[in-house]
Amino acid sequence: MNAPATTELPVVVIGAGPAGLAAAAHLLDQGIEPLVLEAGPAAGAAVREWAHVRLFSTWGEVVDPAAEKLLAPTGWTRPDPATYPSGGDWAERYLLPLADVLGDRVRTGATVTGVSRSGRDRIVDADREQQPFVVHFTRTDGREERVFARSVIDASGTWATPSPAGGSGLAALGEKAAADRIAYRVPDLKDPAVRARYTGKRTAVIGSGASAFTALAYLADLAKSKDGAGTKGVWILRRGISGSTFGGGEADQLPARGALGLAAKAAVDEGHADAVTGFRTEEIERDGDGRLVLVGEDGRRLDAVDEVIVLTGFRPDLSFLDELRLGLDERLQAPVELAPLIDPNQHSCGTVYPHGHRELSHPEAGVYLVGMKSYGRAPTFLAMTGYEQVRSVAAAIAGDLESADRVELTLPETGVCGGAGLFDAPSAQEADGGGCCAPAPQLVQLGTPVAVGAAAEEAPAGGCCSS
Repeated sequence: MNAPATTELPVVVIGAGPAGLAAAAHLLDQGIEPLVLEAGPAAGAAVREWAHVRLFSTWGEVVDPAAEKLLAPTGWTRPDPATYPSGGDWAERYLLPLADVLGDRVRTGATVTGVSRSGRDRIVDADREQQPFVVHFTRTDGREERVFARSVIDASGTWATPSPAGGSGLAALGEKAAADRIAYRVPDLKDPAVRARYTGKRTAVIGSGASAFTALAYLADLAKSKDGAGTKGVWILRRGISGSTFGGGEADQLPARGALGLAAKAAVDEGHADAVTGFRTEEIERDGDGRLVLVGEDGRRLDAVDEVIVLTGFRPDLSFLDELRLGLDERLQAPVELAPLIDPNQHSCGTVYPHGHRELSHPEAGVYLVGMKSYGRAPTFLAMTGYEQVRSVAAAIAGDLESADRVELTLPETGVCGGAGLFDAPSAQEADGGGCCAPAPQLVQLGTPVAVGAAAEEAPAGGCCSS
């Protein structure tokens, strides 16, 4: 079968999450037909998996303007823009209605397995850019299909590929064998079965970002509940505790995000969680009772825990893009032009410069990674960033470079600064609890003082808000 002329083809969007559906809305606004391929059974499948978690962005910040325009004729109205949706709210009240409006342009149960140029693998130059893209996908019943596309927007996110517990970026020895006692998501403690798993148990939480804050707060709430006696958290940090450890607090321009860090601090202050600092997990062993013992690269062995929650971030799945010529930063796995703008070794204040199709482009013209996936391993993505990305990309695909280049993005600052981002070398500001943006929260004393260790791997470190 010969591929049809490129101009007659749709733009394939991979993923029917917030960024993917917004991309489809912007493409339609440009007069371009989208085809959205979603691996899950419904739009927003990944968001539904954290339905119990409340966003720290308000409704006013998580609804895309082009999507709202598409929804308006159906009578849809945006919820109170000042309120905070949960993941479930976001999916049910926004993503599903948007997918319904898009209709047959969204195909669910379609897992993309490969993307290439028609008749060209990644090494062939001849007439490469004149060939349409070919996208292979598998349906839930095992059928294999393919579609041709004029362009491909990968908005598949990173949810399916969480980072492991191991401090080296690899799974710790024994981590896979202990899978029955390890979770890689914030637990839904409103689910009776999940609640029973953690009630009265000693649980290690590995990570230092918003997800870890949330898990610690949830476990503290469980410990304070009528049936939660004996519940205890153990917070494992790869660096030391400083003024920036708990986020920006009241200085965070997203108040709910700041509140997460304050809730984690309260969990420690009130004794519902102990902190272990400068600990990089190298091995996970089982003791005689089947409990888990975490062993650090420095030889430390922690007291046994019943459960482990690993919240060390996510990483992009690039396997199905292997036949494309991507330009990715060697550290972050983000587009090379975008990476310096979001590198957590340099930026800690939420100060991301406006960026669009030019920063998101690759040597393979017509391919864009957007949304959470565009950030690679960087942890600081916000929905409003993704919406501006896809607006710019859709305009570029339509040939409206004036609009595509007119990128406008103002992100709320975290209120967190300081730190060099160097391995085991915190800056003076980080070491003494200071920062350049706001007064530092009071340092937490946790038993025997431990020297400040390695710089953050899961959370931003470095830079100043005014820089």
